[in-house]
Amino acid sequence: MPERLGKQTVALGKDVSILSFSTVAGRKEGEGPLSSYFDTIMEEATWGEKSWEKAESKMQKTVVQNAVDSAGLTLGDINYIFAGDLLNQCIGSSFGLRELGIPFFGLYGACSTMAEGLSLASMLIDGGFAQKTAAVTSSHFCTAERQYRNPLEYGGQRPPTAQWTVTGAGALVLSEGGKGPYVTHITTGKIVDMGVKDANNMGGAMAPAAVSTLEAHFNDTGRSPDFYDLIVTGDLGFVGREIAAELLGNDGYDMSKNYNDCGCMIFERKKQDAHAGGSGCGCSASVLCGYIMKEMMKGTFCNVLFVATGALMSPTTLLQGDSIPSIAHAVAISANSPKS
Repeated sequence: MPERLGKQTVALGKDVSILSFSTVAGRKEGEGPLSSYFDTIMEEATWGEKSWEKAESKMQKTVVQNAVDSAGLTLGDINYIFAGDLLNQCIGSSFGLRELGIPFFGLYGACSTMAEGLSLASMLIDGGFAQKTAAVTSSHFCTAERQYRNPLEYGGQRPPTAQWTVTGAGALVLSEGGKGPYVTHITTGKIVDMGVKDANNMGGAMAPAAVSTLEAHFNDTGRSPDFYDLIVTGDLGFVGREIAAELLGNDGYDMSKNYNDCGCMIFERKKQDAHAGGSGCGCSASVLCGYIMKEMMKGTFCNVLFVATGALMSPTTLLQGDSIPSIAHAVAISANSPKS
């Protein structure tokens, strides 16, 4: 039986197994340190489509189909899919998946969407409402720039705290039973707003939300950071990662041995011009469904805590001078069955 731990965490009672996973990454991401972990690398930004937005929809459709195929399933075997992206009305997801015929839940958690989708997809299985589910999300540098900032032709100057929206997508297929890895615990975050208004410092805006969720997870489960082989946030970037580690350290949590951030991992800081690192839904999704899952399958990691972070802003709130509310959701993944 599932069990509530503390105020924000659920310990799953069933073996909720990650059956398969798939990734697509952009050309810049394919030149980075995680290149070998991506299943498909796009040669150019439109990927043969007529617009960047259509390319992002193609990314989602591709990773879902590939993940389903890798699991030896058909699309009809998937009971529900959770999907989201950064675009208005989540058109990357709805237009990308409209032909697949899978019962669909559209999500908006900004860059936390992969953890949110994975949480809900796991809970449905654990609650007995589904046998097989999927979670997918994406982002695209060009679509995000067009929506949130300036047209690419404008050539606006980026401050050092700015992050580079990752062109990437990741999908997971989950099932009751299986060989693992297994989703074991879910800590759902609360909205945290520390008054940051600078849209070019999203790492600083989101770091307190990551700290809030991580401390809730440690308090609810009784675990310490050293329980995990890897704790990874996404996507705070270099600025936010430093802030989060310092805040956690001040509260007595040593993050020096096993903590990293997807936005820091996906680009080579010295060789690639990504300023403070990567961002976007596709950042944590492609790192999770590429590097983390493949290393878990190799046995490199046994216990991983995946904490995706999101800045819940919009172009409208930015123009109105509002601050940036943020959120983070944590998902514990283990190579071992929770029943063992």
